[in-house]
Amino acid sequence: MILIREAVPDDALYIIDFQLKMAMETESLQLDYHTVTKGVHAVFEDPSKGAYYVAVEEGRVVGSLLTTYEWSDWRFGTVLWIQSVYLVPEARGKGIFKKMYQHIQQLVTPQSGYRGIRLYVDKTNTRAQHVYERLGMNGDHYQLYEWMPGY
Repeated sequence: MILIREAVPDDALYIIDFQLKMAMETESLQLDYHTVTKGVHAVFEDPSKGAYYVAVEEGRVVGSLLTTYEWSDWRFGTVLWIQSVYLVPEARGKGIFKKMYQHIQQLVTPQSGYRGIRLYVDKTNTRAQHVYERLGMNGDHYQLYEWMPGY
């Protein structure tokens, strides 16, 4: 059985490990452990930055994602961004991300002030793109541009 829940500070070590592995797997990028550690803990210390969610299978944390917030004046509400998605390899292909996504979808109600969900995906990550498309998401409207100085 898979349980999806909001993460607690005791989950931080899993999340840190997942972020380091994800960067290496997806971008061959070796992240700085101390920077990632501070970044993950900052979310737990300041909920306005976002919220982590974890997937637990048989008592073991097997995946996580982060939601952050974007104010939309067009929608007079907040759009949830899904970021930092990671599942351990043996948990992939079991529908666990689908359960995580459905959990986040349930947060989007007229009463919550959340108006929708967005995420970005590396252009070369076609496996993830197919998963997102099967869940009803599309990449039709926007292309993401970014500027990230090296600090």
